[in-house]
This record gives sequence, C-alpha cells and structure tokens, in this order.
Amino acid sequence: MVRSDSAVTGPPGRRYYGEVTVGEPRLSEDGRLEVGEDIADDGTGKPGPTGRPMPVFPVPDALTSHGPAWVVAMCNQKGGVGKTTSTINLGAALAEYGRRVLLVDFDPQGALSVGLGINPMQFEVTVHDLLLGGDVDIQDTIVETQVENLDLLPSNIDLSAAEVLLVTEVGREHSLARTLAPIMDVYDVILIDCQPSLGLLTVNALTAADAVIVPLECEYFALRGVALLLQTIDKVRERLNSRLELAGILATMYDARTLHAREVLARVVERFPDEVFHTVINRTVRFPETTVAGEPITTYAPTSVGAAGYRRLARELMARYATPPAVG
Repeated sequence: MVRSDSAVTGPPGRRYYGEVTVGEPRLSEDGRLEVGEDIADDGTGKPGPTGRPMPVFPVPDALTSHGPAWVVAMCNQKGGVGKTTSTINLGAALAEYGRRVLLVDFDPQGALSVGLGINPMQFEVTVHDLLLGGDVDIQDTIVETQVENLDLLPSNIDLSAAEVLLVTEVGREHSLARTLAPIMDVYDVILIDCQPSLGLLTVNALTAADAVIVPLECEYFALRGVALLLQTIDKVRERLNSRLELAGILATMYDARTLHAREVLARVVERFPDEVFHTVINRTVRFPETTVAGEPITTYAPTSVGAAGYRRLARELMARYATPPAVG
C-alpha cells in the first residue's frame, strides 16, 4: 500500500431491502444528514426531479466485516458527463458510511487521480503494469488517499498503450478481473472509472464488474449514445460476464431552472423507467472547485447540495443491493 430486513417495493421492477420511507433527506443544524418526511396529501411521496415519488433511503448499518467486493463500472462512451466526478464522490460517500472502497483509475488521462490531489505521473508502477502481467503486487500499487476508507489504483498515460498490447493476449477481456482478484476480500466496493470509449479497456471493466452505472448529462446529445452503450453491456453479459447488470442511469449536471434539462430528464425516465436512479446530481460550481482542491465534495463542501446528492446516491445503491434477510 502506497501512501499519498424485508424487501420493499421501489420503482417498477426494483426491490429495496431494509426500511425505505418517503421524503427528502435534510441537514440538521450540525451539518449531519438526517431523514425528514415530505408527504403529499394523498399519503404518497412528493415527486422528486424524476417525477416519481422520492423515497428516503436509510443510513446503512455499520459492517462487522469487509468483502467480498461489489465491483461497479462507471461507464459512458461520451466524455464530460460526470463519470470521474461521480466515481470520486460516490466512493467518498460510501467510505463515509464505513465501506472500504477502492477507486480504479482506468482512463489514461489519469483524471481520477488528479481529482484526488494525486499526480499520476509520480508512479513508476500503475494499473498498466498489472494488466500486462508484470511481476508486480497490486497491494504495492494501491495508494491511500486523504479520505478514510478510500484507496486508489492509479493510472497514467502509459495505460493508453495497454489496449494495443493486450490485443494479442489470450483472455485479454479478463485482464482487469485477474488483476483485481487478489484484493476482492479487502474491499466492500470497487468503482472503476472508465475511459470515454467502448474499446478493449472498457470491455475489460465491464467483464470485471458486477454492475454498471451510466452517468448521463441532462443534455440532448448525451441521450444519443445510451442505446449503443446498453447494447455493448448486453453483449458483454451474453459473451463474457453473465452476472453483469445495469445498476442504474444517473442523471448529472441537472439544472431544474432550465426547461431543456427538465425535458431531457423526463425523456430519459420515459425511455428507461426502471433504470433511472431517484437521485439526481445537480449542477453546482462546487464541483469544479473540488477538482482544483483535489478532494471529494463530501470533504470539501460537506453540507453542500452536491455532497448531499452523492450521499443519497450511496444510500440508494446500498438499499437496492443490500443482501435480503435469510429465509428460515
């Protein structure tokens, strides 16, 4: 390591485990997130940004042990939709809830590392070396971040060569899965920040993953590539990774003041009613500031709307995928 309860019905097709109430999370006077009810006159939840009743997802219980890791690929072939921002801040929010989280920088640009205040060019060994099967221990490659429970597997521009070098390798699509295998019992969640393409590196991420989150900017042109991405996910599921599922589509950079953003979000929910998260990430100037600061929004601006959004997303994910209680 390097330093630097019973099922509850959610939206159609979804099952939530544990207690899920209706309403909006609120911040208490001391800045902690707490649950507050927001009930309509008919007893249902008032509509959230997606137009559906907004549940409140409970703060998860503390874990008594860690692992095996649940692997999630943050994927969209379109750039600038909030993949890296969402990877960093969702990871930090999960870590805040006591989960051990590993962030995998799987983009040669190294933006994930930079977003955590880490210079990716300082490392002699990165995920690139692990993929190519060198005599490298992944534990010696992982970097501790300044956030408790949050670690990083860094990359840099060297990763751009891996896609070419892996082409001739046997089982090339499983290279990342083999790389992560030794540390699966160390972490609770592994988040992979994919590059904006549908090439071999992204296929590797999908083959290693249990689930995919698709960040989608609330802008018309962002919609156009979603169908192609979902086709790719289906092909990987059929041919390489039968356990792969779509965790959800995450609306990002949402500005409720603009008609365009509201219309785009409505179209996404209409087209993918069961796949869109209740949580929507609002556009805020805080996100560019956190990139300059090199830290997650949950620590840079912990009481901000952006921090609350990613905490809500973390709780929604854990509510969706928590292990149901044993029967008998």
